[in-house]
Amino acid sequence: MASLDEGWADPARLYREGRRARMLLDAAREAAAEVVGCRADELVFTSSGTSAVHSGVAGALAGRRRAGHHLIVSAVEHSSVLHAAEVHRAGGGSVTEVAVDRTGAVNPSAYAGALRPDTALACLQSANHEVGTVQPVAEVAGACRAAGVPLLVDAAQSLGWGPVEGDWSLLTASAHKWGGPSGVGLLVVRKGVRFAPQGPRDERESGRAAGFENLPAIVAAAASLRAVRAEAAEEAVRLGELTERIRARVPGLVPDVEVVGDPERRLPGIVTFSCLYVDGETVLHELDRSGFSVSSGSSCTSSTLTPSHVLRAMGVLSEGNVRVSLPAGTREEDVERFLTVLPGVVAGVREKLGAPVSAGDDAARRGEDTVVVDALGRRCPIPVIELAKVIGDVPLGGTVRVLADDEAARLDIPAWCEMRDQQYLGEEPAAGGTAYSVRRLT
Repeated sequence: MASLDEGWADPARLYREGRRARMLLDAAREAAAEVVGCRADELVFTSSGTSAVHSGVAGALAGRRRAGHHLIVSAVEHSSVLHAAEVHRAGGGSVTEVAVDRTGAVNPSAYAGALRPDTALACLQSANHEVGTVQPVAEVAGACRAAGVPLLVDAAQSLGWGPVEGDWSLLTASAHKWGGPSGVGLLVVRKGVRFAPQGPRDERESGRAAGFENLPAIVAAAASLRAVRAEAAEEAVRLGELTERIRARVPGLVPDVEVVGDPERRLPGIVTFSCLYVDGETVLHELDRSGFSVSSGSSCTSSTLTPSHVLRAMGVLSEGNVRVSLPAGTREEDVERFLTVLPGVVAGVREKLGAPVSAGDDAARRGEDTVVVDALGRRCPIPVIELAKVIGDVPLGGTVRVLADDEAARLDIPAWCEMRDQQYLGEEPAAGGTAYSVRRLT
């Protein structure tokens, strides 16, 4: 409120009101830099976290163009990073995506192995935005530093919880992720990093973020970051206990559920799980009616009907995905009520979709060696439901061949096999779609 009264003028001007605005801007920059752990003149404010990522990637690649045109990203980066990588590839550059394990974490040695003499930049998120897995940034930064390659860290998800460890070179973040106002991002470029801002430039924010600064929002962003971090240690313990309660109890309350993400190296406040035989959009709507606002990485909530790129890279179940975020101040009784409501919601959706109560229990077991399921034209989660219904119709060692044209089936059928201890044999093109083969083992 003080910045609205005192900081309405242009901080680039020399008259009295402009100088007051400049003092507020400088104070906000110093406060944010202290929390981030960088010099004040290394940090600029942008119009969003996405803008910070795009400016950071483009500027670092341009500054290092003499070194080469190779970019490294992880397969689970935020879409803003992957979009920047697509632009780089379209412009003639090369991009390497480093794979992750089933917890969503990269292997530092994989990053080290991806480094090449022509690598201009590497990017790695500090923690995943969908499953909460914390990445080994310090180890990756060490490998990049040894190779003389700058590392850009997308710290949007984690900065409110603590500093990013390691010898990173660039950092981006978004104020709304730590509870600050929307429309403010941070871009940090360490001294000594070659950086060439792209696009039209002006005198503001060291030429790295053009346009009149939104001073009230910037002041609020810096103040909220400092306030959140002051309480982060205590709140992390409390929320961590609540998310662990959800992780531990959901598999016992809801059959056929896969809880995803690293069980230990994770952010507090985020827990993600996927439910067999339901579509995520319906589950979200039913939970919303019960007063719970959750999100989903399920393919069923996407207009393109493609699975979440994070879940796909992890190789885990994507159907019926639920992402629960516990904001600061979440009460224990709210979590308990969620755990009370969830089983009935999932059971109701499964019943409407005709899902089996227990896969194979009511199968006719006709004894055929191969059963063909035609799920062409049917969307997630129907192909997996139909597979589960007939798996008991074949003898042990027999196969089920699922015909599907839904992109989610490519991920969900192998994930179902792993959850149900069946053998996934692979896929092959088929008329109108793809044929997925499964061998019955149990």
